[in-house]
Amino acid sequence: MSSAATAITTNPTERSVVQAARSMDQRTRALLDAPLLPLLLRLAVPNILLMLAQSATGLIETYFIGKLGTDALAGAAVVFPGVMLMQMISAGSMGGGISSSVARALGSGRREDASLLVWHAIVINGSLGLICSAGMLSFGPSIYRAMGAEGPSLQAALAYSNVIYAGAALLWIMNALASVLRGTGNMLVPGGVICGGALLLIPLSPCLIFGVGPFPRFGVAGGAVALLIYYTLGIVLLAAFLCSGRAIMRPAWPLRFSKQLFGAVLRVGAPASTTSIQTNLTITLTTAIVGVFGPAALAGFATGSRLEYLMVPISFGVGGPLVAIVGTNIGAGQRARALKAAWLGGALGFFLTESVGLTAAIHPLAWLSLFGHDPDMLSVGAHYLHIVGPFYGMFGLGLVLYFASQGAGRLTWPIVAQFCRLVLAGGAGNLAIWMGGGLDSVFWIIGLALGSFGAVVALSILWGGWGAERG
Repeated sequence: MSSAATAITTNPTERSVVQAARSMDQRTRALLDAPLLPLLLRLAVPNILLMLAQSATGLIETYFIGKLGTDALAGAAVVFPGVMLMQMISAGSMGGGISSSVARALGSGRREDASLLVWHAIVINGSLGLICSAGMLSFGPSIYRAMGAEGPSLQAALAYSNVIYAGAALLWIMNALASVLRGTGNMLVPGGVICGGALLLIPLSPCLIFGVGPFPRFGVAGGAVALLIYYTLGIVLLAAFLCSGRAIMRPAWPLRFSKQLFGAVLRVGAPASTTSIQTNLTITLTTAIVGVFGPAALAGFATGSRLEYLMVPISFGVGGPLVAIVGTNIGAGQRARALKAAWLGGALGFFLTESVGLTAAIHPLAWLSLFGHDPDMLSVGAHYLHIVGPFYGMFGLGLVLYFASQGAGRLTWPIVAQFCRLVLAGGAGNLAIWMGGGLDSVFWIIGLALGSFGAVVALSILWGGWGAERG
């Protein structure tokens, strides 16, 4: 343990917590004692690569759907924010609550609680998945019309949406199981399942979209069918690993539930979900604003802004390990070490996302041409990336520190920061259109909103936003 951590662990209760944690498995002891930068890099680098593989599942189907034409691409574009919202909440928000609860239980020596949390995670995420299915199957058409889809693009949107939301609970349960493992500090097994899924989708998506060989032709819905197959296989593999005894703990049996453990997950996951909702509401509002300029502008903006969504898995690649590191150290009473880990992770997240943003701003067609060659689509997407790309670093900083705050159980300021972004992007963006501004003015507002999110989260932690430690 560092001298700083030793200095703050003078309370006898805190000492007993740390000693209990150290008597556990090697993985937990590493989270408490190993040098932070090598530990973070060892966990984050493979996790970043594997999170990129997960994001590739959406990009793979977008690539092939783009071959069906601009209407199909525009239709899939209006569905994409909702699917990403489910992904972000199930893996990043509720998933963060699950990981944080598991990490803090292990850090404070409560292995039985960690085992029970497996069932609580499945119930919480599975129930939310069913709610998403019911809501979008009922109200999806109205939502997509409000976002600017009509005619053939609306038909494409519904063809894709009805399939993916029919099996939404599969995505939620898969991410619940992956989050349990991440809470133990195991990034490789969930990542391996995700990477294997991306490899599966490369041949499966086009086969189901275009009807290759013995596969039926589903059109735009084929990408959704392929994803549901991937989610099902992911559940089977993750559950098998948890039950095999190779994880730090396995699902507790006999099955029983605890109000306190549901509360431990929801206390972090529920507030975090509001952040994810605000993120996607921001994208939805700005998509609707851009939709005023027609289908080509909508497709161009949606294709360009998908790179913004790519910042989420990059940031989660760093932030996922931080949930475990920060949560375990907070549970063990090592708050100073938890804060140091947060700032190291934030710096790494800023560097990675800013590198991507600057590259996209300089060479936007390298990204956009992957999904289509319509001149109007390429023009709008290039304008977006020229302006907004340089702000991606601050967005990445904010996201990584948001995940660190999940580990600490302190989410008030990240929620405030995301609300500031929503008001600036949605409100000021609409005002710009009302005053006769063009797409460039809207894109500048989007970029400034991204920057404000990162700045507010970072300043809140710097000025003591985590407050007193919470175990």
